[in-house]
Amino acid sequence: MRMLVLACVAGLLAACATATPYQPAAADRYGFTEQRIESNRVRITFRGNTLTDRETVETYLLYRAAEVTLQEGKDYFIVANRDTEERTRLQSTGPYHPRFAFDYWYFSPRRGWSPWYDPFWNEPTSYREVTRYEAVAEIAMFGGAKPANDPNAFDAREVQGNLQGRIVRPPAG
Repeated sequence: MRMLVLACVAGLLAACATATPYQPAAADRYGFTEQRIESNRVRITFRGNTLTDRETVETYLLYRAAEVTLQEGKDYFIVANRDTEERTRLQSTGPYHPRFAFDYWYFSPRRGWSPWYDPFWNEPTSYREVTRYEAVAEIAMFGGAKPANDPNAFDAREVQGNLQGRIVRPPAG
């Protein structure tokens, strides 16, 4: 019975778990934020959850840079500084310990007090590695034609048009 309940809970959690959509960061801190540095400079950050891959985080950051540039009435932006941080940690996937579980201990002259292995309450613990990405860029926004010889200059309309199909927004509602 316990295994059935665990399987149902795991299934529900898996169904609810999705990658971070393209959205402003809210209480969960996942999504984009921006901070004005100067009249034409902005620092943009996109933080993804553990289900959001690096490419998606970096794509959303560039898309947001293009969006901010167009909202400011400018035509192109130059990436002055860009970085993607990777945070990896081990996450426990077990054992399941109910709130009022009993702990069994026994004494051994060689080991002292040790937990008793109970097949119903003390499954072996397993771990998985989870990674979260955060991309940060400082951009400078300008009007007019993009400089042809600057590899850090991006046409905001072109970036937005090319990346639009890869942007996943949160469900309406």
